[in-house]
Amino acid sequence: MNTSIGKYLFFILCFIFWLFLALFSSKLIVDNLTSGHHYSNALFNLHYLKNTGAAFSLLQNAREFLIIVSIVATTLLCLYVHNNIRGIHLISVSFISLLCAGIMSNCHERIVLGFVRDYIQLNFINFPIFNVADIFITIGVIALVGILLFYKGR
Repeated sequence: MNTSIGKYLFFILCFIFWLFLALFSSKLIVDNLTSGHHYSNALFNLHYLKNTGAAFSLLQNAREFLIIVSIVATTLLCLYVHNNIRGIHLISVSFISLLCAGIMSNCHERIVLGFVRDYIQLNFINFPIFNVADIFITIGVIALVGILLFYKGR
């Protein structure tokens, strides 16, 4: 799949898959939590929280700003893919799509709900409650930084 069209198609399909997975999992988990179902084990528990801010509860009640930043970041990432599609390795395309899907999942919730639904609480460390989209963002950023550092952008 070295053709530009194939990479574009791969990017779009990955983005749609990851976005659907993030939005569907949030809806499914939150619907179950709000209807009285609870889950807990030694590693984590599911605890629903409405987050009006960003990571670590920064920028509370800055909804419009966070929406704009999300749209700008996703647009810039998509422009990067568009302008460099021939030189980008497929693994980088997949991580950029994962990152974009995580950003847009949280953005969608901010636009539609006015907040982001967080629900995963780690039991072995004191860490803020987060969601699947946050996991996608974290994995995407770490992977892309690793690729940039060790493979010089390829």
